[in-house]
Amino acid sequence: MKNNDIVAMVESLPVDMKTALLKKILDSLNPSQEDIDKMWAKEAEKRLKAYKTGKAKAISGAEVFREASGKYRK
Repeated sequence: MKNNDIVAMVESLPVDMKTALLKKILDSLNPSQEDIDKMWAKEAEKRLKAYKTGKAKAISGAEVFREASGKYRK
């Protein structure tokens, strides 16, 4: 199927169907905030577990910024 065929097909749809199709296309390009929140929560749990089991150590915010400024200073 060619792009022109798809566009013609979409143009022939009623507005509510076009809207639903557009939402699905946009959702496929950008995950919803809910999906992103779930991914961050999973990552936070993973990091907390690593900290509690000693697999990761805590670093102060001041140390993080010192290291970053040293690495990326121009």
